[in-house]
Amino acid sequence: MAKYACLWSGGKDSCYAGYCAMRAGFDVSCLVNFVGEDGRSRSHGLPAALLARQAEAIEMPIVQPVVDRGGYERAFKATFEGLRSSRGVTGVVAGDMELQEHRDWLEKVCAEAGMELLLPLWRWPPWAVLDGFIGAGFKAVIVATKADVLGEKWLGREVVGDLLGEFGVLQESTGFNPCGESGEYHTFVVDGPLFKMPVAIGKTARVLRDGRWFLEVLGPE
Repeated sequence: MAKYACLWSGGKDSCYAGYCAMRAGFDVSCLVNFVGEDGRSRSHGLPAALLARQAEAIEMPIVQPVVDRGGYERAFKATFEGLRSSRGVTGVVAGDMELQEHRDWLEKVCAEAGMELLLPLWRWPPWAVLDGFIGAGFKAVIVATKADVLGEKWLGREVVGDLLGEFGVLQESTGFNPCGESGEYHTFVVDGPLFKMPVAIGKTARVLRDGRWFLEVLGPE
């Protein structure tokens, strides 16, 4: 059976995409999270160590290549070429839903690395993704927001029904994307059907950095 690696941000979309791929019978054997030179995930700005703890809770290996500024495409191809050699990975699962430009880029680099691209959530309506994610039993909290869209007060809130109601109001009044496809917010998944144990976030601080609010994870209570 072909083996797949899941592009992993730690958030709801990558998690639910990996889950849907597994439910459809695909062999997802590891997670891949690219890290900047500052030790943070390039996708959501979360500490790499936090995502490693998440992978431990899922009991799945995670590969976290460090990428220098401007070297992402090169690192992407080298990482998956390496996974093909070391783990027999021949496909990539990603949580993209609607950004055609990013899909085009993924298709290009995956083809150049000899990988099949699988996008289980492509063209799903945002509400269907959120309903499916919550309905499957996953739990996630908001860990980053655009300061001029949601702001600090949204940090730490769990992605549940009450929150979705507020998202609906924002969508009607401002065109807000409920899944945050324009970077309005990012989440961190703490529990769900893939997890053998929940991930305890512990102490946090709220930090404003580059126009975004982040829920900085400081460690256990």
